[in-house]
Amino acid sequence: MGSVSVKKLFSVGGAKKKSSIRRRGMLVITALVLTVALLAVAVFTTLVYTRTYQTMNDELSFRAETEANLFSAYISRTHEDYLRSAASLSTNFEDKDTLELQFLSPDGQVEISSTGIAGGNVRADADVAAALSSGTAQCRRGQSSATAERIMAASAPLHYSDGSVAGLVRVVTSLRVVEQSLMERCGMAALIGIGVWALVFISNWLFLNTITRPISSLTSVAQRIAGGSYGARVEKQYNDEIGELTDTINNMSQKLAQTEKLQTEFISSVSHELRTPLTAITGWAETMAFDENMSDDSRRGLEIITREASRLTKMVEDLLEFTRIQDGRFTLRMGEINLPELVENTLYTYSELFKQAGVTVSYTPPEEIYPDIPGDEERLSQVILNLLDNACKYGRNGKKIEVAIKRTESSQAVSVRDHGPGVPADELPKIKNRFYKGSSKERGNGIGLAVCEEIVTRHNGKLMIYNAEGGGLMVTVTLPAE
Repeated sequence: MGSVSVKKLFSVGGAKKKSSIRRRGMLVITALVLTVALLAVAVFTTLVYTRTYQTMNDELSFRAETEANLFSAYISRTHEDYLRSAASLSTNFEDKDTLELQFLSPDGQVEISSTGIAGGNVRADADVAAALSSGTAQCRRGQSSATAERIMAASAPLHYSDGSVAGLVRVVTSLRVVEQSLMERCGMAALIGIGVWALVFISNWLFLNTITRPISSLTSVAQRIAGGSYGARVEKQYNDEIGELTDTINNMSQKLAQTEKLQTEFISSVSHELRTPLTAITGWAETMAFDENMSDDSRRGLEIITREASRLTKMVEDLLEFTRIQDGRFTLRMGEINLPELVENTLYTYSELFKQAGVTVSYTPPEEIYPDIPGDEERLSQVILNLLDNACKYGRNGKKIEVAIKRTESSQAVSVRDHGPGVPADELPKIKNRFYKGSSKERGNGIGLAVCEEIVTRHNGKLMIYNAEGGGLMVTVTLPAE
């Protein structure tokens, strides 16, 4: 299984921004629990308010009717006896700490009160108005027209024998303490709801962590495997579905490592086996080329043999470099190099190939003197040769290659541009992958750029490839000045 297919396996949908399982889970559970808690608090508050006020309503109405029935005997006597009895009842009223007992005139004037403070007209209060209009006991809550205080009051009319209204008995209580108590109870219910919500939130967060943390570990290792770290393993934490997935990924990683090892050993073995016959073929072809008696057709055939043997030799060298990178034997011999000099020597080495391919190379040496930079001269020459070879091979239809050198205070860069068809946009991110050849019909093994990327990266540099304006492919190698 090649590295490209493994990367595809672990990068499906990788370009899209993924939503977090933890975020979605927390959002759904939190919203659900919060909704239930709010509904529960709302229902509890409604029930408490309704039950409390209904109970007070019933009790005050009963108390007003009771007081009216007890006092009905005094209605048939004189008005003085009525007032005297009302004053006596108000003075001896047992619940004056919580209730106020009032005796009202038919027009709503407070004549006698258990508080000892009479006066004021309360006819506009809802309970008084309702009792006078209906002729029966009525209880209402609202604001006192006399004191502007929040109250609940029950009024019961007192009738003469002819049915006319002699006055009203009224029982009044303040709602300040009751409403404060209701607020405290509802506040306590809200705190309990918040506590339940917080408890569910924390437990849900802890539970989701047991899912997301192993998945994050799996994702991290899967990305390493996709990047070529075959054999990487994930620590198994649970014996559940995630544990099974962990075992599967570990097993796959191990098999990929074994396959990669076999592939590398095979490539290395075949490359070494090819080296000897290719050296012999190249040597004898060059020797036979000096034979003056050879015909033109035979000489042309020898040129073909030499060219193809050189191509195969380069392929073998790339494969050997690849195996060195894979098994950790790839090293750099760092020294001081002069980049313009390195590029010019490489161009001279390749000049004959350019002539045979009918490709013109445009290069202007820099006017200023470039300082030396750290680098492995042999490896960087290999990079530039590879880039020139690709430009000649894939951009030969353009018949022109442009090479340029630039520098900044912190880096030096060499760019190689051909005037060929370029690379499709969807293939650009992949062309540095090992064994990737894309849609091009040119022959090659697909590892040259991967080797170049490794060499440049180990120099702490960058290898950038993009389609140039006006057509063709631009490859730039940037190396640090220090």
